[in-house]
Amino acid sequence: MTAPAAAAGLKMVDVPADGSGPAIKVAVWYPSNDPPSPIKFDAFILRGAKDGAVRGHKLPLVVMTHGRGGSFVGNSDTAEHLADEGFVVASLNHPGDTASDKSRIGELSIYLQRPKDVSRVIDHMITVDPWFATVDPNRIGIFGFSRGGYTGLVTVGARPNFLAGLPMCEGRTDKICGELRGPQFSNLPMMHDRRIKAATIVDPMTIFFTAESFSDVTVPVQLWASETGFDGVDHKAIETINAALKVPHTLNKIENSQHFSFIRVCPAGVAGQEPIVCNDPPGFDREQFHVRLNSSVAEFFRANL
Repeated sequence: MTAPAAAAGLKMVDVPADGSGPAIKVAVWYPSNDPPSPIKFDAFILRGAKDGAVRGHKLPLVVMTHGRGGSFVGNSDTAEHLADEGFVVASLNHPGDTASDKSRIGELSIYLQRPKDVSRVIDHMITVDPWFATVDPNRIGIFGFSRGGYTGLVTVGARPNFLAGLPMCEGRTDKICGELRGPQFSNLPMMHDRRIKAATIVDPMTIFFTAESFSDVTVPVQLWASETGFDGVDHKAIETINAALKVPHTLNKIENSQHFSFIRVCPAGVAGQEPIVCNDPPGFDREQFHVRLNSSVAEFFRANL
């Protein structure tokens, strides 16, 4: 790997629609020697050299997949750090399941589409100019948070059992529960991508996994778990995943953390509007924790890509 860059470059990339799915918006961070500057995105200020020149070639690629109704902004501090450390990071917005497009957020089909989105982004990054010369197709990892953690596990071989989600539907009549009760989702093939060689899985959504789901996972996994979990994330179920994985893996349980402690620090204007996302338990320092998180993620990918 080339030496760490002076700053992260940042470029917006569009993966065009095709027979496998709709267009995908991707934020790509990468090593660059161009000077960084603040880049405003909604209420957030990102750091990077916008459209700066890429430094290096045949660099490792990390695909980043966000949580339910999230976006590429949520873990952008981790993406910036990885780019500073010599990685290319392609952080995608999953169509129909983002902060700005929730059209499929409550459909079971999104759980089938998300892994396909990841593979389409990889296809683009290893074949389209200028990225095919920048990215090493043999060194690809994935970082997934929450529903993105589910997505990351599936892409590296985990087999969800959708019937395992039926208990959550007791007394519910919403669309996703109606789909779970139907026969069409009981045994579906999933999109695994054997090009992915390592996975960082952060507080993953666990309701569709059982202990038998992980026998086909063959790559190293770095697991992170909050103390409380949230919305389909169960820290006890993450411990089950940890016990079921037979590949080299670690589990980092973060005391006194909540699910969204893994999201970047919120700007002051957002913190007041989104207290569940932005406010941590008393005594938890999110900014300090992210220094540890980002360093550990970079170390993991350096060792395994």
